[in-house]
Amino acid sequence: MSHVNAALTPRHRLRLARLIVEDGWPPSRAAEFFNVSWRTADKWASRYRDEGIAGMNDRSSARHTQHAKTPPPVVRKIVHLRWKQRLGPVQIGAKLGMPASTVHAVLVRCRLNRLTYIDRTTGEPARRYERSRPGELLHVDTTKFGNIPDGGGWRFVGVNRGNVNRRSTRNRTGKKTHRYDVSMGTCFVHTVIDDYTRLAYAECHDDEKAVTAVGVLYRAIAWFAERGVNVERVMSDNGSAYISHLWRDTCQELEIKHKRTRPRRPQTNGKIERLHRTMADGWAYKKLYTSENARRAALAGWIHQYNHHRPHSALGGQPPITRLDNLAGHHS
Repeated sequence: MSHVNAALTPRHRLRLARLIVEDGWPPSRAAEFFNVSWRTADKWASRYRDEGIAGMNDRSSARHTQHAKTPPPVVRKIVHLRWKQRLGPVQIGAKLGMPASTVHAVLVRCRLNRLTYIDRTTGEPARRYERSRPGELLHVDTTKFGNIPDGGGWRFVGVNRGNVNRRSTRNRTGKKTHRYDVSMGTCFVHTVIDDYTRLAYAECHDDEKAVTAVGVLYRAIAWFAERGVNVERVMSDNGSAYISHLWRDTCQELEIKHKRTRPRRPQTNGKIERLHRTMADGWAYKKLYTSENARRAALAGWIHQYNHHRPHSALGGQPPITRLDNLAGHHS
């Protein structure tokens, strides 16, 4: 079968070649007759003289010689420099005396071309995991945001106007530090996310005490139960609320197994840490809020948008709710 863009089929190539070789036509005349260039006509005539009818078939377009593959010892050196010293292709190529493009090709084959694929602490390739069903593991954590003064914070109104708003809010609420400085307080966002579906649940509170965290856990489990998710395990860091006896007793009462991450190892709870970053960009600091109450009121709408409409890269561009395919009415 000839190439889709070929001007001549094998049959017409043979006719053209025979006109030149056997009938004595000039290549220019045969080329004009078949509406091709004279170089093309001369090429097929030469192949017919050398190979006969078999020379009229298509040949592979692959090059006759291939580049030599990088030797395994060199690959190991490249990988070692990438893992342990986190060097780029240019620096590695300079150390090993080879082109940076070759180093980059090796890193791509080894899936080390992006530093995000490598664990920042150990330098080893990042180990990613995902549970097999909804509710098998919930991640819980708390993130903090400074309260917004009346009129807006400095991120949107500027430092000078932000300080004025802070002082006016202090005068209205009477909250101040022991040095009579402005005390706006902190918004503690208690978050819960399902490992498999990435469904998220969040509440705003003024503290991160064990009593508050336990209340969030009760309501989160009820929220997931409404969506047909039976919670089996919950994972947290080693915060004071999560190592308390109240949290332990609550998990036993709810028949949930509690798992804690290794100290100073937030990567294990990476899914909820990434949720906090998304939450900061998409909700907490996305636009101007004229008061803290306005921002907290907007959290429920943002969580709904995150669960039902926002494409999630880990889910192939689909929102988290699409992984609950046994429910009706929750996909819109």
